Amino acid sequence: MKDSVDRLVTSIRNSQLLRLFILAFLALLLQIPVSMISSLMGERQQRNDAAATEVSSKWGEAQSITGPVLVVPYTHRWTDDAGGRPITRTEMRNAIVLPDELTIHGTMRSEVRRRGIFSVPVYRLGVKIEGEFARPRLDELRVAPGDVDWREAHLAVGVSDARAIQEATSLIWNGRPIDFLPGAAGFVEGGTGIHAPVAIADTTQRVRFAFPLALNGSLRLDVVPFARTTTFDLAGNYPHPSFQGKWLPIERTVGEHGFTAHWSIPFLGRGYPQAWSSESSMAETIAASRFGVELVNPVDQYHMALRSVKYAFLFILLTFATLWLIEVLAAVRVHPIQYLMLGGALCLFYLLELALSEHLGFPVAYTLASVAVIGMVGGYSLAILRRGSRAAIVAAGVALLYGYLYLLLRNEDYALLIGSIGLFVILGAIMFVTRRVDWYAAGMREQSGSSHAHQLP
Repeated sequence: MKDSVDRLVTSIRNSQLLRLFILAFLALLLQIPVSMISSLMGERQQRNDAAATEVSSKWGEAQSITGPVLVVPYTHRWTDDAGGRPITRTEMRNAIVLPDELTIHGTMRSEVRRRGIFSVPVYRLGVKIEGEFARPRLDELRVAPGDVDWREAHLAVGVSDARAIQEATSLIWNGRPIDFLPGAAGFVEGGTGIHAPVAIADTTQRVRFAFPLALNGSLRLDVVPFARTTTFDLAGNYPHPSFQGKWLPIERTVGEHGFTAHWSIPFLGRGYPQAWSSESSMAETIAASRFGVELVNPVDQYHMALRSVKYAFLFILLTFATLWLIEVLAAVRVHPIQYLMLGGALCLFYLLELALSEHLGFPVAYTLASVAVIGMVGGYSLAILRRGSRAAIVAAGVALLYGYLYLLLRNEDYALLIGSIGLFVILGAIMFVTRRVDWYAAGMREQSGSSHAHQLP
């Protein structure tokens, strides 16, 4: 009876199916430190974003230039019925008129500002804005000519962070200089900004305007297509621009020393008219029509690290599978605690990757973390498997996994395709290596001394 119980216990202990369940449980258990590392990555990214916000608040935030527009005050009249008697009421409103032509020439000089170990790309922007207004036809807004106060008309420009304007500037209005004043003055959609009074004579039909603008900003620059034809030329020294918004440039060049871009946008596709009344809010439509350039980090270490940690469970499982196959094919035993040690080394990879990338950049950090963990796994595998060839198989498998992961991270658009093909190849390799294993005999190998499986050296 005792011998039967011992044989049953030994059979269960040597069951490969049971060992698979134990290994799966250990892989799941290791998701606890992986989850903690993933949370740490999110926390470090938040600190990086906070540093970017702090630098931007002092230097200049992401800039958005809205305008220029011509703001024309007028008297709005309507009739109320008060006790059966009609009463005429009035209030002052503004007509917002866009130019017929708008040309913007910009030069962006970027640099990197640091807050501790965190870096933020900032820029100095110099632009020259010029164009032409036609005399507004306010009758299209149902405004009577006698209700328009042309003497109080002004040109307004919205600047999202007007605090970062670096130099006083003047408007050239039909050849006449006019100083700008603070505030967008009736141009609600522009937010903060500047304006200049431009009284319009009854005989004025078309007006040319031009003015320079110098301001600081960070991370991004946007403009809006505020004319029947908007032309925007921008040149900068940042080597990694990302063109964003509703329109992409029709011409662009990007090199290691900077970029140039050219936009030419007709007004038909922007979604708002050439003139509207201040009672109509166009803020959302205008916001949707913005376009420009973003100064991006070509290799965002936090984004890459967060993407890499998503594969942690798969990597742990595949490494455990490699060790388990060596157990089956070479008749060696690896204790679950030893599996846990190797899994801990694989978890440490993501912590090393994150810590090193904040100082050395992601590619160098990934390489150093990979080499360190591969060396640790290979050395420990040599101790527990007792043969260099077996340890080399485990170390080579981990090295291939890290090379495969880096390929996935560098090719985000093809990650699903590369991942699917990789998993197919891995499963096929496992099936090929174990095609002649007698799984019923494998569990009793230590007792009977016999096996139908291949032996690894």
